[in-house]
Amino acid sequence: MVNFRKYISGVAVLASGFFLAQSTVSTVLYSPAYDNQKSSLNLPSPITSMVEKTILSPKELVDINVNTMMTDPVLKNATWGFVVYDPKTKKVISSYNENTPLVPASTTKLLTTETAMNMLGESYRWNTQLEYSGTVDENGVLNGNLYIVGSGDPSLGTNKGGAWAYRDIITDFKEGLSREGIKKVNGDIIIQTALFKGNISKLPENVVWLENNNYYLPVGTTKEINPANEKLIVKKGNNFSTDKKFFYVSPYNNQMVYADKYEGDGILTTKLPDAPAFLANSFKTTLVKSGISVTGKVTPKMTDANPEARKLISVYKSPTLADIIYYTNQHSDNGLAEALLKTVGFQSLGDQTTESGRKVVTEHLKNEGFDMLGLNYIDGSGLSRSNNVTPIAQAKFLTSLMDEKYYKTYLNSLPIGGQSGTLKRMFNGLGNGQVFAKTGTLNKVKTLAGYMKTNTGKTLVFSLMVNNYAGSVDMVKKRMEKILEPALDL
Repeated sequence: MVNFRKYISGVAVLASGFFLAQSTVSTVLYSPAYDNQKSSLNLPSPITSMVEKTILSPKELVDINVNTMMTDPVLKNATWGFVVYDPKTKKVISSYNENTPLVPASTTKLLTTETAMNMLGESYRWNTQLEYSGTVDENGVLNGNLYIVGSGDPSLGTNKGGAWAYRDIITDFKEGLSREGIKKVNGDIIIQTALFKGNISKLPENVVWLENNNYYLPVGTTKEINPANEKLIVKKGNNFSTDKKFFYVSPYNNQMVYADKYEGDGILTTKLPDAPAFLANSFKTTLVKSGISVTGKVTPKMTDANPEARKLISVYKSPTLADIIYYTNQHSDNGLAEALLKTVGFQSLGDQTTESGRKVVTEHLKNEGFDMLGLNYIDGSGLSRSNNVTPIAQAKFLTSLMDEKYYKTYLNSLPIGGQSGTLKRMFNGLGNGQVFAKTGTLNKVKTLAGYMKTNTGKTLVFSLMVNNYAGSVDMVKKRMEKILEPALDL
């Protein structure tokens, strides 16, 4: 809890510049009854003048600004918490509601990305392989099948984090066929991605559909979040057409979204593009256009009781996990974060589901000494409003990472105030280049957690989460900057 201190008015001090330089200020701790009286206190306005900065310590300035925000119209009816923590002394410097569980929004990605880096390593890559079965005759005819074997690469074909586009992967695969002397394929192109079996699942609890123009629509049914009020729009076909495509407007985003089919009773089944299937079909099209015919079809084969003997033609390796995490945190990419969650679940439990991912992440956090009280970890991205964490737990978690061998890589993945990622438009004045943090934004939720390099050379850890505020998100961001700026002088 903030230690609010009374301070001497700068009016008398202004009488003499010389006297100002040598003045001291006596301070007293607030009344023990402060917690019950704070709503009625006439708190000072936020500290801005050079006089006040001269006579008050940075900690006092932080405390006073925090207390001022308690009566600020934007925050006074909000639920919010704050902590600045010294990782060397392991002590709280300033705090407010630091033990209150709050919706963390995308600062949830701090937990997801760190777990992936800890368990998989910075150099981890996903492989997508092209293989063939059968034999190649003297005329270059492959009497067998081509196999595209995936491993769950979340960046496949996206250009994210340095990932190749589909056309580049296809070019590489085509060159692989040339090296093998294959001029015709007398067989199928088989997609084998057993990792994706059972990919029809419920959406995360209480999920947000659209945040900052970033769609989050995983494969699965919308039944659990009650889309009964969503407006269905028929694109084409009559009411009994089996291939009719549906579009609907979610009440969460008021924008049109594609749905593969309508099951009735307010249930919509959504479908994202299948990356391996898109790659395989594009590959076949490219081969045919270039004169390499494929007699068979593109077909999935999730399991294979009697696998054919196969030879490797080419391997596409994804960007490193460090690159993927950098992109995830800089851009707050929800799809990549959810993929990381499922990947750690698969690597540990052999089941690539959100449920397995949650088990792995929470068990990892528990083993690392994370304060589990107040933690509710529902998804990997932070889009669920059912996520909860306390400011002090976030701060101590970030502190613990400073001893890890991958800390520098992890720190570099965070947006920098005034310079990069989702923090590019915050801390454009004070704090520019000194704040390294993950942002979080949902409707009426704004959060920020990470590290700051102070003007005295210290590294401090902080967490600031605001739920149910009034006004605009820009108004909250300005107040968050106001609270944190004096801490730069600690």
